[in-house]
Amino acid sequence: LTMLPQWVRRVTIAPSVVLLAGLVLLNSPLLLLAALAASPLLPGRWRPLRFAWFAFLYLLLDAGLLLVLFVLWVATGFGAWMSSPWAQRVHYRLLGWALRVLEAEARRMLRVTITSTGATPDDFARSPLLVLVRHAGAGDSFLITDLLINWYDREPRIVLKAALQWDPALDVLLNRLPTVFVDHSSRTDRISLVRRLASDLDDNDAFTIFPEGGNFTPGRRSKAIEWLRRQGSQRQVAMAEDLRHVLAPRQAGTAAALAAAPDADVAIVAHTGLEHLNSVKAFWRYMPMDTEIRVHWWRVPAGEAPRHPDAVGDWLFGWWGLMDDWIQANRPEVVTEAIDDPTTRTEPITP
Repeated sequence: LTMLPQWVRRVTIAPSVVLLAGLVLLNSPLLLLAALAASPLLPGRWRPLRFAWFAFLYLLLDAGLLLVLFVLWVATGFGAWMSSPWAQRVHYRLLGWALRVLEAEARRMLRVTITSTGATPDDFARSPLLVLVRHAGAGDSFLITDLLINWYDREPRIVLKAALQWDPALDVLLNRLPTVFVDHSSRTDRISLVRRLASDLDDNDAFTIFPEGGNFTPGRRSKAIEWLRRQGSQRQVAMAEDLRHVLAPRQAGTAAALAAAPDADVAIVAHTGLEHLNSVKAFWRYMPMDTEIRVHWWRVPAGEAPRHPDAVGDWLFGWWGLMDDWIQANRPEVVTEAIDDPTTRTEPITP
């Protein structure tokens, strides 16, 4: 869908969500009772009730954030001081709190556990950080942002899909923070935006990018390999064909970020446990999930990361190969079963 202009989204979608949340809240006893009554009639363990509760919580959280964001807009002189350090910090704290709420409910209602291994916050000195993340499954951008804010105590600058702006709270909140929304149908110079976002990082910033450009699917894997073949990159074609669980990484955005932040350490982040949630149908089918989401962090000191564009490609493929091996050894059983089940291979949804 083509994104509506920002002012249109502000005066139509945002108020509509607040109004809808009020109506749902007034009728919540009836709605939750209906979901409770339907639960024994459908497969799964209280699946309709879990789904209804999580959707209800998300809607209320969205509406609540919009009201708080309006207050913050007034408090910052109707936006005049929005870029001040204190206002930015308050918005990051608000985003971190919202993500903690969603994580807590995912653990409780969806029966998800999250395990993070590898480099710890103490391993990353108080210096700028570039974060290169695998892209797979619904919500992985939320997951990594949650960990960066609430565990690593970082203020992430993120490259995200433009479609996330259909969520009005995310639209308002993230457009007040250093964020690049990528619309692949647009002619905007995305590399220039990435370069600008990765510049002038301070010691608690973390520029975050997903080099694959989209969630992993077998179809996208084939298209990525074919694109490399058309470019005549036979060496990288061979490396991409060896990757089983990740897409061939695109190097232009990563190269621009590395060149723009020569003093930044690099975090390479792999995760597994979300791959099977590639459609609304799959999300419903696997609720409750009863799964462990595993995240692993590798640290590359600033002096060991390449800064010349010609050296980035092979370096990135090398790390993605290591990431591929880690996923093969660590992905939960439910992911393996789901990927082998053709009934889950439907149209991907926005992370």
